Amino acid sequence: MSQGNQLFPIFIKLNQINTLVVGGGKVGLEKVTALLSSDPGARVWIVAREVLPELRDFIRAFREVRLAERDFLLNDLNDKHLVICATGDPALNEVIRDSCHQRRLLLNIADTPDLCDFYLSAVFKKGDLKIGISTNGKSPTVAKRLRELFEEVFPEEIEDVLLQVNALRNQLKGDLPDKIRKLNKLTQVLLEHPDHFEEFLERYESRRLNG
Repeated sequence: MSQGNQLFPIFIKLNQINTLVVGGGKVGLEKVTALLSSDPGARVWIVAREVLPELRDFIRAFREVRLAERDFLLNDLNDKHLVICATGDPALNEVIRDSCHQRRLLLNIADTPDLCDFYLSAVFKKGDLKIGISTNGKSPTVAKRLRELFEEVFPEEIEDVLLQVNALRNQLKGDLPDKIRKLNKLTQVLLEHPDHFEEFLERYESRRLNG
């Protein structure tokens, strides 16, 4: 019996680690765009013998991105924490994979799920809300469609709700279990009726004024 998706989802601070992307073609552009769209301050090194003009133009706006237009060298792995291969070259990918495992670096090889230590998820983002979607490498297309569904479901006001909840959490008194119980009760309306954001804000304001 299948145990389903056993991947452990984490959210990484890309501005605090060093990420290497090997490859500068369409897939490389896709991966770099995903990284920098998530965090414009991500520290990214790109190594590629051939680089699309679109990739070169895109990264000009990002201060923490470095580009080396040459063949990959094993020394490129020095001081890196994450590695993404977008080379389309199985032999080179195998060399990089062996070297990453020797150095205990986490590796993603584009379009080769069996050789990956981690996957890049489809990402839905509105303000501080971010949802990563994984199909365990089975269908990136389904993950993309789910992301589009979230775009339709979550209104723009979700950012206001997050700010209000954070402010309320900082104001609540009592121990942690008591705070969680109060927040659960207050936000229950969001789970039952996701479109009732005005009602939630009214409840928040009433709770704030009444202590």
